[in-house]
Formats: sequence, structure tokens, C-alpha cells
Amino acid sequence: MSVNTLSRDDASTASKVPEVVLGFWIIKILATTLGEIGGDAVTMSMHLGYLVGTLIFAGVFLAFVRMQIGLTRFDPWLYWGTIVASTTVGTTLADFADRSLGIGYTGGTTLLLSLLLGSLFVWHRTTGDISVASVRDRRSEWFYWITITFSQTLGTALGDWVADTHGMGYAGGMLVFGGLLAVVLALHLATKTNRTALFWAAFVLTRPLGAVVGDFLDKPLAKGGLDLSRYTGSLVLLAAIAILVALLPQRPARTAH
Repeated sequence: MSVNTLSRDDASTASKVPEVVLGFWIIKILATTLGEIGGDAVTMSMHLGYLVGTLIFAGVFLAFVRMQIGLTRFDPWLYWGTIVASTTVGTTLADFADRSLGIGYTGGTTLLLSLLLGSLFVWHRTTGDISVASVRDRRSEWFYWITITFSQTLGTALGDWVADTHGMGYAGGMLVFGGLLAVVLALHLATKTNRTALFWAAFVLTRPLGAVVGDFLDKPLAKGGLDLSRYTGSLVLLAAIAILVALLPQRPARTAH
């Protein structure tokens, strides 16, 4: 059954976020890479700075969230638009905290990890369920998008922390986060580890993976990147996401993840 043919009763009980399948993760990684390159395009290439970039993307993100929460059913285009907006504001916010405020990658990663875990804890204590299938009402949606924001911002800081502070470079960062995602996948396939915990672990880890991939694509050759155009890269990634959203099945989540 397609989203558009859901009955009224089904629409009122279906989650407003997508089913978590392989296509979800492919689009998510592309979206996080776009967030990194797009955020850098505004703050660096346009020379607007991290604070102005954060204010711009925060406004866009909040507008998308308000539209998302105002809907009565799952809309894949609006959902993925909100995800992309969250990745761009996550990029600029993490860079602002790490660089402009001077707390560094280690301090930023620690702070954002605490905020993410705190958000999940309060969400669980308030609603009793932090799975994506539970995102059906306004309260759960606000918790979901707050948690997403902390996740996306943490991912940027974590990617920079591994690539720069620990000197692994962008290729090393891709191996680290790709390997950690492989561990999460193995746990999902071979064990009975809580599916919701694995989902959030994978959701967090895809962000730094996208961050280091984005940095690898657009950073100068002298810093280990490919020095590709941020504008061209952003447009290519945006087109790829749009094509996948149009072609891949987009259904609301109905089981806990």
C-alpha cells in the first residue's frame, strides 16, 4: 500500500517518519554529505562565517520542522528536506562551537554527546518509547527532531575530532566510521541487540561518515581533500537525493527501530 492510499484510520496511527530499510540509509548518508558541503559553501565559500550560517540554516530547519509537525501523515519530500536542513545546521553549529567559541573538537564532541544522550533519556522518560514507529504525535515529533539536531551536530564534531585531532585524515575517518557501521550491521543481523539502540547508533555514525566524505570532497589538496567545487557538489548530491526519494519506496515506519 502506498502512502497516498492509506486509509484515514491508518494515516492517524502511522508514523510520520520513513520505514528504515537500505534505501533510508543510502539517502541519509547522501544527505549528511550534502549537509557538510552545503554548510561549508555558505560559511566558507560565501565568507558569511559560522554564526551567520548557523542562523540562516537554523531558520530554514525550524521552518521545515514546523511544516513537518503540522502534517497529519508521512510526506517523504518534506521529511528528507527536513533531514537535509538538519544536517546543514548541524555542520555550521558544530563548526561555530568548535572553532568560533574555541571549545575544540574534543570539548564539542563531549558536550554534544551529553546533549544527545540527555535528549534520548528525557524522551524515553516522557513517552516511554524512542523508536521511529512511535513518532505519530506532536510531542514525540519534537523530541525526534531535537534528538536529530543533536545527532547531526555531534556527527560533524565527531568526524572532525577523528580526522583532525587524532590525525587520521579523511580517508582514515571514512574507514573508522565505515567500520563502526559494519559492526552495528553485524549486531543487527547476528544478535538480538535492541533494535532501537542499534538504529540510533547507526543514525549517529552515518553523520560523521558523511562529514568526512564531504570534507574529503571539498577540502584543498594540501589538507588531504579533492578540492571539488562546493556548489557543484551540493547540486549533484541534492539531485541524487531527489532521484532516490522519487524512485525508492517511501513508506511510514510501522515497526520499532
